[in-house]
Amino acid sequence: FHVNADDPASVVETAKLAFEFRQEFHKDVIFDLNCYRRRGHNEGDDPSMTQPVLYSLVGKLPTTRAVYASNLIGRGELDEETAAEALRGYQEELGKIFQETREKGGWQAEVEHGKANPGGDTRWVMPAAQRHRNITLPGWESSISPEEMKRIGEAHLRIPTGFTPHPKMLSLLQKREEMVRSGHIDWGMAEMLAYGSLLMEGTSVRLAGQDCRRGTFAHRHAVLHDHANGREWTPLNFLTQGQAQLHIYDSPLSEYGPLGFEYGYSVESPETLVIWEAQFGDFANCAQAIIDEFVCSSYQKWNERSGLVMLLPHGYEGQGPDHSSARIERYLQLAAQDNMWICQPSTPANNFHMLRTQAYARPRRPLIAFEPKQLLRLPAAASQVEEFLSGKFMPVFGETDARVATGADVKKVLLCSGRLYYDLVKAREDKQAWDTAIVRVEQLYPLPEAEIAAELAKYPSAQVVWAQDEPANQGYWSYLALHISEEALGGRRLNRVSRPEAAAPSAGSMRLHKQENAELLSQLF
Repeated sequence: FHVNADDPASVVETAKLAFEFRQEFHKDVIFDLNCYRRRGHNEGDDPSMTQPVLYSLVGKLPTTRAVYASNLIGRGELDEETAAEALRGYQEELGKIFQETREKGGWQAEVEHGKANPGGDTRWVMPAAQRHRNITLPGWESSISPEEMKRIGEAHLRIPTGFTPHPKMLSLLQKREEMVRSGHIDWGMAEMLAYGSLLMEGTSVRLAGQDCRRGTFAHRHAVLHDHANGREWTPLNFLTQGQAQLHIYDSPLSEYGPLGFEYGYSVESPETLVIWEAQFGDFANCAQAIIDEFVCSSYQKWNERSGLVMLLPHGYEGQGPDHSSARIERYLQLAAQDNMWICQPSTPANNFHMLRTQAYARPRRPLIAFEPKQLLRLPAAASQVEEFLSGKFMPVFGETDARVATGADVKKVLLCSGRLYYDLVKAREDKQAWDTAIVRVEQLYPLPEAEIAAELAKYPSAQVVWAQDEPANQGYWSYLALHISEEALGGRRLNRVSRPEAAAPSAGSMRLHKQENAELLSQLF
């Protein structure tokens, strides 16, 4: 059956007919609903950013409601006054619900509009001494120079002649240029700094994944689309003379094939930083055969080296069982013989240093990176400019708040990783629990035992607790409890506070998620 979705009555009647046919004749029925997406991926999405031509046409079409009402009125089954009254009642009910939601605590996005200053199209030439850095050379650092940072920021405002950015993208481009001057660099811009600096040094970057050019959470926007005709512009491919190129592709909503292809590419092109990004971390489940057979064991089986990066969004924010966990425990179960580098960076700067280090690290090994969702825009998770101009990837972050007691005055040390850190910091502030120190583990494998031991040694009489979002039978706990030594803990027992064991990765409702999170923080403090 082929049905026009703008005729709801036909849709209902055809659905009934299809069901009755199936019941009577026990044959399959194909129901071809001829329709289109008006709002994109969800109600909050704006597909015109990446499909401007198509959605300029969609925007001109009357809605299904308008078409249906017009048809009913035309057939004399409804008058205009009754149709208008029905619409008013519906909108009033929606308005009431929206107001109640805001009063209970919702979120509001702010959109700023401005004008860009293209600033010409002259390309800066990087000094020869800064090109082709090699991590094996003494003194190599993952930090970059102020000139590189400035160049990457300015590239976002060198808009090609005749190119019309989406108004929201124009604001983003201005903010990115401003970030490198004023600080407070967010996750998306930190990524651009990592990729852009590698390109200027002559190292190609290849990134593929589901909606990765925009980013699943609309944070990356590495490729922009002309709002009038849809033509594309990739700012990072116009940085310097003789630079390498960013190759970035939206792959199908599939995992097995694309991940297998990127693995093969990383083997055949070892000088390229090859990255595959899952839309959500647990979507990699569908590529488990590639992970088991190739990513984690190819060197041990065939002496085959790969520097593949897997970016896996992970974080417990109430999005449900299929959008929370990247299954940290599975990768750690497969980790042995130095076969992978597994990290969960909690700041844009540490993610930047991680990516740049992976690009030059030898010998090659895969990087499994558990990436955030909430932290992409969390103000507390922003990094300062100075963190990109010096420093390196930090496997462990010690306590950073000067108000926290020192030495024997600290009663408890909370070890954690990832997004939960920011919840812990806020809860400690609310409770004024300055006798509690918080230590972040950013590198999950190889276990950074020496760094953890050094931080714990600062608090010799404190209780040590591992805190995690994930249920007790998931996440980092099992690996950490099995591998950390008594010496590293200073002879103390490592306790755990987490959600209880569970068959599913997370709760299925926001209400239950918030309740569990409140209980978790209550136990920890």
